[in-house]
Amino acid sequence: MSIAEMIADHPQVKEEDPALGQAVRHAMYCAAICNSCADACSAEEADMRQCIRSCSDCSDICTATYRTASRRTAGNVLLIMGMFELCIQACEQCAEECEKHDDPHCKRCAKMCRETIEDCRKALEFMKKDNG
Repeated sequence: MSIAEMIADHPQVKEEDPALGQAVRHAMYCAAICNSCADACSAEEADMRQCIRSCSDCSDICTATYRTASRRTAGNVLLIMGMFELCIQACEQCAEECEKHDDPHCKRCAKMCRETIEDCRKALEFMKKDNG
């Protein structure tokens, strides 16, 4: 099942935007991976409080982003754009924190955050162009 296809099937979507579907998909995956990383960090012997906080915040923001951006009725474009901007900020902070650690779960989390940032930026570009 494709999130992009689901969004494109919505009767109020004017133009299919694969970037939006990809950003929603990656935000959803990022939420799960950040949540898992926070849990793994809690099992580490080192003080991982900051990483746990960054991952937990990022997970919550990514969840809110994918849920908001996948709803297309009445197209609250400004709010969706704001959510993508916030998601980018949360993912940047989380990636920077996770990149400080050598743990495999942190490396994976940072990589997912970087992919999500890239996709959210692409979706924002399309939305700004489309609603400019």
